[in-house]
Amino acid sequence: MSAKEEIIYGLNPVIEALRGSRRIFELFVAGTSSDKRLEKLLKLAAEKKVPVRQREKGDLSRLCGTEHHQGVALKVEPFPYADLDDVLEGLEGNQNGLILVLDSVQDPHNLGALIRSAACAGAHAVVIPKDRAAGVTAVVEKSSAGATETVPVVQVTNISQALETLKKGGFWIYGADGSAKSTLYQQDFTGRVALVIGGEGEGIRPLVRKGCDEVVSIPLQGGVNSLNASVAGGIFLFEVVRQRLTGKK
Repeated sequence: MSAKEEIIYGLNPVIEALRGSRRIFELFVAGTSSDKRLEKLLKLAAEKKVPVRQREKGDLSRLCGTEHHQGVALKVEPFPYADLDDVLEGLEGNQNGLILVLDSVQDPHNLGALIRSAACAGAHAVVIPKDRAAGVTAVVEKSSAGATETVPVVQVTNISQALETLKKGGFWIYGADGSAKSTLYQQDFTGRVALVIGGEGEGIRPLVRKGCDEVVSIPLQGGVNSLNASVAGGIFLFEVVRQRLTGKK
Protein backbone atom coordinates (compact mmCIF):
# COMPACT_ATOMS: atom_id res chain seq x y z
CA MET A 1 0.00 0.00 0.00
CA SER A 2 1.38 3.42 -0.89
CA ALA A 3 1.72 6.39 1.47
CA LYS A 4 -1.18 7.92 -0.42
CA GLU A 5 -3.72 5.50 1.01
CA GLU A 6 -4.63 3.80 4.24
CA ILE A 7 -7.08 1.24 5.58
CA ILE A 8 -9.97 1.95 7.94
CA TYR A 9 -11.85 -1.01 9.42
CA GLY A 10 -14.82 -1.76 11.69
CA LEU A 11 -18.49 -0.94 11.02
CA ASN A 12 -18.68 2.44 12.82
CA PRO A 13 -15.45 3.93 11.48
CA VAL A 14 -16.26 2.75 7.94
CA ILE A 15 -19.79 4.21 8.05
CA GLU A 16 -18.42 7.53 9.42
CA ALA A 17 -15.72 7.62 6.74
CA LEU A 18 -18.30 6.97 4.00
CA ARG A 19 -20.30 9.91 5.40
CA GLY A 20 -17.18 12.06 5.77
CA SER A 21 -15.21 14.08 3.26
CA ARG A 22 -12.17 11.84 2.65
CA ARG A 23 -11.50 10.37 -0.77
CA ILE A 24 -12.46 6.71 -0.81
CA PHE A 25 -10.91 4.16 -3.15
CA GLU A 26 -12.69 0.88 -2.37
CA LEU A 27 -14.72 -1.05 0.19
CA PHE A 28 -13.85 -4.64 1.16
CA VAL A 29 -16.54 -6.88 2.63
CA ALA A 30 -16.04 -10.39 4.04
CA GLY A 31 -18.79 -12.92 3.49
CA THR A 32 -22.46 -12.05 3.26
CA SER A 33 -24.19 -10.75 6.34
CA SER A 34 -27.83 -9.96 6.96
CA ASP A 35 -26.66 -7.36 9.48
CA LYS A 36 -28.80 -4.21 9.22
CA ARG A 37 -25.70 -2.04 9.62
CA LEU A 38 -24.00 -3.76 6.72
CA GLU A 39 -27.05 -3.02 4.57
CA LYS A 40 -26.80 0.65 5.53
CA LEU A 41 -23.10 0.61 4.75
CA LEU A 42 -23.56 -0.93 1.31
CA LYS A 43 -26.30 1.60 0.54
CA LEU A 44 -23.92 4.46 1.50
CA ALA A 45 -21.18 2.94 -0.66
CA ALA A 46 -23.57 2.71 -3.62
CA GLU A 47 -24.62 6.36 -3.15
CA LYS A 48 -20.96 7.41 -3.15
CA LYS A 49 -20.18 5.09 -6.10
CA VAL A 50 -17.51 3.28 -4.10
CA PRO A 51 -16.44 -0.04 -5.66
CA VAL A 52 -17.20 -3.01 -3.37
CA ARG A 53 -14.93 -6.09 -3.31
CA GLN A 54 -15.79 -9.41 -1.69
CA ARG A 55 -12.92 -10.88 0.37
CA GLU A 56 -12.38 -13.86 2.67
CA LYS A 57 -12.22 -13.03 6.42
CA GLY A 58 -8.55 -14.10 6.53
CA ASP A 59 -7.66 -11.77 3.65
CA LEU A 60 -9.29 -8.88 5.49
CA SER A 61 -7.37 -9.72 8.68
CA ARG A 62 -4.11 -9.58 6.72
CA LEU A 63 -5.10 -6.31 5.05
CA CYS A 64 -6.07 -4.68 8.38
CA GLY A 65 -3.32 -6.29 10.46
CA THR A 66 -5.98 -7.36 12.99
CA GLU A 67 -8.99 -9.66 13.29
CA HIS A 68 -11.15 -6.90 14.82
CA HIS A 69 -12.48 -5.58 11.51
CA GLN A 70 -16.09 -6.82 11.79
CA GLY A 71 -15.89 -7.99 8.18
CA VAL A 72 -15.48 -4.56 6.60
CA ALA A 73 -12.54 -2.44 5.51
CA LEU A 74 -12.17 0.72 3.47
CA LYS A 75 -9.20 1.95 1.44
CA VAL A 76 -9.07 5.75 1.78
CA GLU A 77 -6.70 8.68 1.36
CA PRO A 78 -4.48 9.35 4.43
CA PHE A 79 -5.98 11.12 7.42
CA PRO A 80 -6.43 14.86 6.68
CA TYR A 81 -5.09 16.80 9.67
CA ALA A 82 -6.56 20.24 10.31
CA ASP A 83 -4.60 23.48 10.61
CA LEU A 84 -4.58 25.32 13.97
CA ASP A 85 -4.89 28.76 12.34
CA ASP A 86 -7.95 27.56 10.42
CA VAL A 87 -9.52 26.25 13.64
CA LEU A 88 -8.98 29.62 15.34
CA GLU A 89 -10.32 31.47 12.33
CA GLY A 90 -13.46 29.34 12.50
CA LEU A 91 -13.92 30.42 16.13
CA GLU A 92 -13.85 34.12 15.29
CA GLY A 93 -16.60 35.95 17.15
CA ASN A 94 -17.17 32.93 19.43
CA GLN A 95 -16.41 33.89 23.05
CA ASN A 96 -16.34 30.26 24.10
CA GLY A 97 -13.91 27.75 22.70
CA LEU A 98 -12.81 24.34 23.90
CA ILE A 99 -9.64 22.69 22.63
CA LEU A 100 -8.02 19.50 23.90
CA VAL A 101 -4.21 19.42 23.69
CA LEU A 102 -2.50 16.05 24.09
CA ASP A 103 1.16 16.04 25.06
CA SER A 104 2.74 12.73 24.01
CA VAL A 105 -0.21 10.33 24.26
CA GLN A 106 1.32 7.15 22.82
CA ASP A 107 -1.40 4.52 23.12
CA PRO A 108 -3.61 4.62 20.01
CA HIS A 109 -6.60 3.35 22.03
CA ASN A 110 -6.19 6.24 24.49
CA LEU A 111 -5.88 8.71 21.61
CA GLY A 112 -9.03 7.33 19.97
CA ALA A 113 -10.95 7.46 23.26
CA LEU A 114 -9.80 11.05 23.91
CA ILE A 115 -10.86 12.19 20.42
CA ARG A 116 -14.22 10.49 21.00
CA SER A 117 -14.67 12.27 24.38
CA ALA A 118 -13.62 15.60 22.83
CA ALA A 119 -16.22 15.21 20.06
CA CYS A 120 -18.91 14.31 22.61
CA ALA A 121 -17.99 17.34 24.74
CA GLY A 122 -18.34 19.63 21.71
CA ALA A 123 -14.62 20.49 21.59
CA HIS A 124 -13.53 22.53 18.56
CA ALA A 125 -10.28 20.61 17.98
CA VAL A 126 -7.80 18.09 19.36
CA VAL A 127 -4.12 19.06 19.07
CA ILE A 128 -1.41 16.37 19.01
CA PRO A 129 2.38 16.49 18.44
CA LYS A 130 4.07 14.98 15.37
CA ASP A 131 6.87 13.26 17.31
CA ARG A 132 6.93 10.65 20.07
CA ALA A 133 3.14 10.40 20.11
CA ALA A 134 0.42 8.38 18.40
CA GLY A 135 -0.89 9.83 15.15
CA VAL A 136 -4.31 9.05 13.70
CA THR A 137 -4.19 5.45 12.46
CA ALA A 138 -6.87 2.84 11.74
CA VAL A 139 -6.67 1.67 15.39
CA VAL A 140 -7.24 5.25 16.57
CA GLU A 141 -10.15 5.74 14.15
CA LYS A 142 -11.77 2.52 15.35
CA SER A 143 -11.24 3.46 19.04
CA SER A 144 -12.76 6.88 18.37
CA ALA A 145 -15.95 5.21 17.04
CA GLY A 146 -15.83 7.50 14.00
CA ALA A 147 -15.23 10.73 15.97
CA THR A 148 -12.08 11.46 13.92
CA GLU A 149 -14.49 12.40 11.11
CA THR A 150 -16.41 14.90 13.28
CA VAL A 151 -13.81 16.82 15.33
CA PRO A 152 -10.73 18.42 13.68
CA VAL A 153 -7.42 16.85 14.71
CA VAL A 154 -4.42 19.18 14.41
CA GLN A 155 -0.89 17.77 14.27
CA VAL A 156 1.83 20.27 15.27
CA THR A 157 5.62 20.10 15.38
CA ASN A 158 5.79 21.92 18.69
CA ILE A 159 3.16 21.77 21.45
CA SER A 160 4.66 24.74 23.37
CA GLN A 161 4.37 26.93 20.27
CA ALA A 162 0.80 25.72 19.74
CA LEU A 163 -0.01 26.84 23.31
CA GLU A 164 1.45 30.29 22.52
CA THR A 165 -0.77 30.48 19.43
CA LEU A 166 -3.80 29.53 21.54
CA LYS A 167 -2.94 32.19 24.15
CA LYS A 168 -2.78 34.81 21.41
CA GLY A 169 -6.21 33.55 20.36
CA GLY A 170 -7.56 34.34 23.83
CA PHE A 171 -7.38 30.84 25.31
CA TRP A 172 -6.63 30.16 28.97
CA ILE A 173 -4.48 27.02 29.24
CA TYR A 174 -5.15 24.46 31.96
CA GLY A 175 -2.73 21.57 32.41
CA ALA A 176 -3.79 18.35 34.13
CA ASP A 177 -1.27 17.41 36.80
CA GLY A 178 -1.92 14.97 39.62
CA SER A 179 0.39 16.84 41.99
CA ALA A 180 -1.23 20.28 41.51
CA LYS A 181 -2.64 21.87 44.69
CA SER A 182 -5.75 23.34 43.11
CA THR A 183 -8.37 21.00 41.65
CA LEU A 184 -10.42 21.28 38.49
CA TYR A 185 -13.55 21.82 40.63
CA GLN A 186 -12.14 25.16 41.86
CA GLN A 187 -11.71 26.57 38.34
CA ASP A 188 -13.88 28.80 36.22
CA PHE A 189 -14.01 27.10 32.83
CA THR A 190 -16.08 29.72 31.02
CA GLY A 191 -14.62 31.57 28.03
CA ARG A 192 -11.95 30.11 25.81
CA VAL A 193 -10.33 27.08 27.38
CA ALA A 194 -7.57 24.71 26.28
CA LEU A 195 -7.02 21.57 28.34
CA VAL A 196 -3.61 19.90 28.27
CA ILE A 197 -3.44 16.19 29.08
CA GLY A 198 -0.04 14.55 29.44
CA GLY A 199 1.10 11.22 28.06
CA GLU A 200 0.84 7.88 29.85
CA GLY A 201 3.23 7.58 32.79
CA GLU A 202 5.22 10.80 32.34
CA GLY A 203 2.37 13.33 32.35
CA ILE A 204 2.91 16.79 30.87
CA ARG A 205 6.53 17.53 29.88
CA PRO A 206 8.22 20.34 31.87
CA LEU A 207 8.46 22.75 28.92
CA VAL A 208 4.78 22.25 28.07
CA ARG A 209 3.85 22.64 31.73
CA LYS A 210 5.60 26.05 31.68
CA GLY A 211 3.27 27.09 28.87
CA CYS A 212 0.16 26.40 30.99
CA ASP A 213 -1.55 29.31 32.76
CA GLU A 214 -2.72 26.98 35.50
CA VAL A 215 -2.08 23.37 36.50
CA VAL A 216 -4.93 21.54 38.18
CA SER A 217 -5.57 18.09 39.54
CA ILE A 218 -8.49 15.70 39.79
CA PRO A 219 -9.03 15.00 43.51
CA LEU A 220 -8.55 11.25 43.84
CA GLN A 221 -10.27 9.47 46.72
CA GLY A 222 -7.92 6.56 47.30
CA GLY A 223 -7.28 3.57 45.06
CA VAL A 224 -4.19 3.94 42.87
CA ASN A 225 -2.31 7.23 42.50
CA SER A 226 -3.27 8.20 38.97
CA LEU A 227 -5.98 7.91 36.33
CA ASN A 228 -5.68 6.59 32.79
CA ALA A 229 -4.99 9.51 30.39
CA SER A 230 -8.24 9.09 28.46
CA VAL A 231 -10.33 8.90 31.66
CA ALA A 232 -8.66 12.05 33.03
CA GLY A 233 -9.31 13.82 29.73
CA GLY A 234 -12.98 12.81 29.84
CA ILE A 235 -13.39 14.11 33.39
CA PHE A 236 -11.81 17.47 32.49
CA LEU A 237 -13.83 17.88 29.30
CA PHE A 238 -17.13 17.20 31.00
CA GLU A 239 -16.41 19.45 33.96
CA VAL A 240 -16.09 22.22 31.35
CA VAL A 241 -19.39 21.10 29.79
CA ARG A 242 -21.10 20.96 33.21
CA GLN A 243 -19.99 24.51 34.08
CA ARG A 244 -21.07 25.87 30.72
CA LEU A 245 -24.49 24.24 31.00
CA THR A 246 -25.09 25.45 34.57
CA GLY A 247 -23.35 28.81 33.99
CA LYS A 248 -21.35 28.67 37.20
CA LYS A 249 -18.67 26.82 39.12
